[in-house]
Amino acid sequence: MAQEDVFKKLVAHCKEYGFVFQSSEIYDGLSAVYDYAQLGVELKNNIKKYWWDSMVKLHENVVGIDSAIFMHPTIWKASGHVDAFNDPLIDNKDSKKRYRADVLIEDLMAKFEGKMDKEVEKAKKKFGDNFDEDQFRATNTRVLANKEKMDAVHARFVAALDKNDLAELKQIIVDNEIACPVSGSKNWTDVRQFNLMFSTDMGSTAEGSNKIYLRPETAQGIFVNYLNVQKTGRMKIPFGIAQIGKAFRNEIVARQFIFRMREFEQMELQFFVRPGDEMKWFDAWKKTRMSWHKSLGFGKEKYRFHDHDKLAHYANAATDIEFKFPFGFKEVEGIHSRTDFDLSQHQEFSGKKIQYFDPELNKSYVPYVVETSIGLDRMFLQIMSEAYQEEKIEKEDGKVDERIVLRLPLALAPVKLCVMPLLKKDGLPDKARTILNNLKFDFNCQYDEKDSIGKRYRRQDAIGTPFCVTVDHQSLEDNTVTIRHRDSMAQERVEISKLYDIIEAEVSMKKLFKKLK
Repeated sequence: MAQEDVFKKLVAHCKEYGFVFQSSEIYDGLSAVYDYAQLGVELKNNIKKYWWDSMVKLHENVVGIDSAIFMHPTIWKASGHVDAFNDPLIDNKDSKKRYRADVLIEDLMAKFEGKMDKEVEKAKKKFGDNFDEDQFRATNTRVLANKEKMDAVHARFVAALDKNDLAELKQIIVDNEIACPVSGSKNWTDVRQFNLMFSTDMGSTAEGSNKIYLRPETAQGIFVNYLNVQKTGRMKIPFGIAQIGKAFRNEIVARQFIFRMREFEQMELQFFVRPGDEMKWFDAWKKTRMSWHKSLGFGKEKYRFHDHDKLAHYANAATDIEFKFPFGFKEVEGIHSRTDFDLSQHQEFSGKKIQYFDPELNKSYVPYVVETSIGLDRMFLQIMSEAYQEEKIEKEDGKVDERIVLRLPLALAPVKLCVMPLLKKDGLPDKARTILNNLKFDFNCQYDEKDSIGKRYRRQDAIGTPFCVTVDHQSLEDNTVTIRHRDSMAQERVEISKLYDIIEAEVSMKKLFKKLK
């Protein structure tokens, strides 16, 4: 099945089973805005906890804050967002659709890369275990031809970004005959810059109101609180401040479900270091963050680093951790060395001294900052994309059954356990309710007594529940139940008194944390 079709099924699955809804759906929806439903919010909260605990609990020199969404408007002038937070946009004159020029060019390069990957996959099937991928990529004429085309576009693209040459961005689109995905037309307007910040007015009257912005990132809330945290927490360099919060960007080209939205959530760490030490910490956090992603068990081949073609005005190094979604490798986390830009700017614009006195060096300085910033919504989509699977199961009678299963990491699954009485009579529901009531303080549980046991198993598979516990007549006699494992579908008879230990050993986040390096 084509990856595009898999992704469409995943989007439908998210709605059907209560993970993600279109915002304001009864009013025909609001573009690029989504609501997390009853299961989606549980998964989202578990991802937050995994990130937060791995940052704050596991690092003695990292603390957290929760800053306000509304901030003084001068903050965004100091940070450069008022003047420089832009996307290069281009319109197709025939379809009247608007696109990001850089994304159109990146998609073109991804097509070249996709063609190379297809050649590699065909060769893998042909040569089997004897296949040498590196040698094939270095010698195959079709691969080399596509690589040459991709490299040529990439070189022009990087040069145009460095010079902020909007005319050259359009020329790359024209020269490569990039067509509008909707109409197929190649009739383009010029490229122009568009500021992404949402603005609003604060005040009781129009005359007395102040123009403020919905924050486009959470980082600035950390920077303006740097001194407060450092002094009250008696923090010593190096140390970090973590935050999870909403951010808002007026994305004109919002697409691919929850991958790019106008209202989204970020999980960010700003790590303050001595000037000169930033590259050492930049490399250290690259390793730490990649380890965090890989501990979920999706396979190391699903991840890669991608260094930025153009550095932001505040950075001296930047890379992305990319994940292979059904629509290709895309960024899920950015790691940046932000130098002392942010703190120095706020020191200048506020007129307040924002420095750190280093007792070891016996001098004061503005710290440098290494940032890790991960999109929570993209992380959610990454996990769902990898977990969604359609399986064919051969039964004992030779017939083939099918099931949709979410192979979510057990610690992140929204529901950890479903308790099911085999029948709705003979005291089995009462016994099942007793088990549920004993476990619900420790695990998010469900109770299900409707339909056959097989259909109930399938419902739980579809939402990613790791364990199903079935109560039958034998349970009334010897206090044992059947516990079924989601991934293997294996069943075993266990004592009710041992359920907590069995489940806790598998779903605890400790298992994930112990994989971290």
